Amino acid sequence: MKKQNTEIVKILKDTYPDAKCSLDFKTPFEMVVAVMLSAQCTDERVNRTTPSIFAKYSTPKDFAEIDIEELERLIHPCGFYKNKAKNIKACAKMIMEKYNGEVPKTMEELMKLPGVGRKSANVVMLEAFGEAKGIAVDTHCKRIANKLGLSKEKEPEKIEQDLLKYFDKSEYKDINHLFIWHGRNICTARSPKCADCPINKYCREYIKTNK
Repeated sequence: MKKQNTEIVKILKDTYPDAKCSLDFKTPFEMVVAVMLSAQCTDERVNRTTPSIFAKYSTPKDFAEIDIEELERLIHPCGFYKNKAKNIKACAKMIMEKYNGEVPKTMEELMKLPGVGRKSANVVMLEAFGEAKGIAVDTHCKRIANKLGLSKEKEPEKIEQDLLKYFDKSEYKDINHLFIWHGRNICTARSPKCADCPINKYCREYIKTNK
């Protein structure tokens, strides 16, 4: 199974040589804010929203002190703005009070921050600190993992645990980017381009419908 999965990674790397994180950020805290805003929102919209925000507010101190209604107004385009604003502000306060204004560098500590779950912590660890501690399971990753028969689970954390068994640690970084890019470009939720998929010979759904 691992040999097959290594082949899948190789094919996807050849297909998406430029695959990387789509969120724009300059500091670890900006990454934290961006990934929190990206929940139920496209990275493209987040990237259109954050430049004007980060030009004025960029540090944990800035966000800890910002008026909550002002923050809600600024992040409104990203949706669920009230809950996101509350979490971002609470997260900034915790970083200031507990971590001396520095974003913590471990999965365990990141997941203690308001609004930061395991998926977000995985993204921050990889993109801000260059460490792939796991695999961030978003809707694309979930869909592809299920179609390839890598997991039958529905919950992201359980899917991640399945994926971690099937891929070498050296491949975690690639999987984080490649599954997202593949899900956006070919293995889309609606009208997937199955005939054009470079890994369709490994896709159980494709094989089943093309017998």
